[in-house]
Amino acid sequence: MTLLKDKAIQAMLLGDWKNAASLNKTLIKENPKDIDALNRLAYAFTILGKIQNAKSTYKKVLKIDVLNQIAIRNIKKLNGMGQRQIKKSLSSIKGVNNTFLEETGKTKIISLINTSQPKIISLLTTGHPLIITVKRSKIFVQDQNKQYLGVFPDDVGKRLIKLIKGGNTYEACVKSATEHNVCVFVKELKRASKYKNQPSFPQSADINLNLSKNNKARIKSYRDSAEDDDDHSDSPEEES
Repeated sequence: MTLLKDKAIQAMLLGDWKNAASLNKTLIKENPKDIDALNRLAYAFTILGKIQNAKSTYKKVLKIDVLNQIAIRNIKKLNGMGQRQIKKSLSSIKGVNNTFLEETGKTKIISLINTSQPKIISLLTTGHPLIITVKRSKIFVQDQNKQYLGVFPDDVGKRLIKLIKGGNTYEACVKSATEHNVCVFVKELKRASKYKNQPSFPQSADINLNLSKNNKARIKSYRDSAEDDDDHSDSPEEES
């Protein structure tokens, strides 16, 4: 069962929606009350354009768990979107296969701050392409209709602004969205030669990106003196 579940999840991550639907159907045959499999099947139906099947599957979830937020949210999305909106959304998602494959230093999942109204962000769909722009020393995120969605946190935004101004380019899409939260998947597309050794998303803060030679020398001096202090520091008992 666990192996089959892993295959079903992997199929979705790879954008193999027909296989994902088939695998989740098998899981549901074995356990008709498998809520996770039902939600995955409904989402696969949505991507495949089988909207009525998706709605009926989400309704099955709500018969088992009337408060299931995934089913409630997605039925609301489907009911709130016209056929034209659904087709436009699906066309942008179907071509996304390896979107969420992470690469060290090149990708990052970011939770937006100062998000837009719930009625706007609740209609976002996983994989939906986004527009990122630099304004007023912040990185703003918009949907394809240029509706404001939110901004990057300052710690990430300030670093990316410098990299973007230096020639780096990025793409972003929706990773997940609720009425009050938007997570976006950001990927480095091009790295400027001047930053060839600077990852966009380091495991720890890369202070050298913003430092002048003088500041680097000061920090080195500070580190050296700190190491000397450590070598001659008192024991915890003596300090207390």
